[in-house]
Amino acid sequence: MSEELRPAYKRILLKLSGEALMGDQEYGIDPRVIGRLAREVTELSRIGVEVAIVIGGGNIFRGAGLAEAGMDRVTADHMGMLATVMNGLAIQDALERLGKFCRVMSAIKINQVCEDYIRRRAVRHLEKGRIVVFAAGTGSPFFTTDTAASLRAIEINADIMIKATKVDGVYDSDPFKNPNAVRYERLTYEEALSKHLGVMDATALVMCRDNNIPLRVMNIFNEGDLMRLVTGEPIGTLVERG
Repeated sequence: MSEELRPAYKRILLKLSGEALMGDQEYGIDPRVIGRLAREVTELSRIGVEVAIVIGGGNIFRGAGLAEAGMDRVTADHMGMLATVMNGLAIQDALERLGKFCRVMSAIKINQVCEDYIRRRAVRHLEKGRIVVFAAGTGSPFFTTDTAASLRAIEINADIMIKATKVDGVYDSDPFKNPNAVRYERLTYEEALSKHLGVMDATALVMCRDNNIPLRVMNIFNEGDLMRLVTGEPIGTLVERG
């Protein structure tokens, strides 16, 4: 496979929601789902793609939700960060069982289970062919993991950021509620912001726009789409500067 497929991107940042790990479950991690994701990421690495991952924590704990219910927002967000560390360790385990080296790097100090995030060390891991999982968001409350993904993509000079969701792109309305929703093939960041399409939060979009990082939104549950996207096929919706 590695001799036949040619990647269109050298270095990618893959943003996974915590919910993507649940599969059909209501909570936690589905071993089948995380195993498939690990296999797909491993295949990308085998064809020479440098892969960094940012993972959310919504399958375990959603800080914003508890903050709305009355919990102190800073406390809730710190708990959400710890949930992303748990997911990062699960991804690391799944990758290492496939024989792939992986490093989890946390934005908050938790040295007994993973490394601290240091930009130059992260880049060096990628250059050596290791997969890097960035956990604990930005390390600060009030920032989403989408914003963390944009920040890390900029810091490591990723060629593209891929947001893996449960829909196959960006629509003009919720496709689960509106059967007539129209999918966009391409958007500018300005259009995504002005139309409030819910691609990512505004901070994350502005960071990608201002630093010229293209974004692809795809369905992570369509097996094989990640490889097709990275090898140049127009999967999902492309969001880029106008």
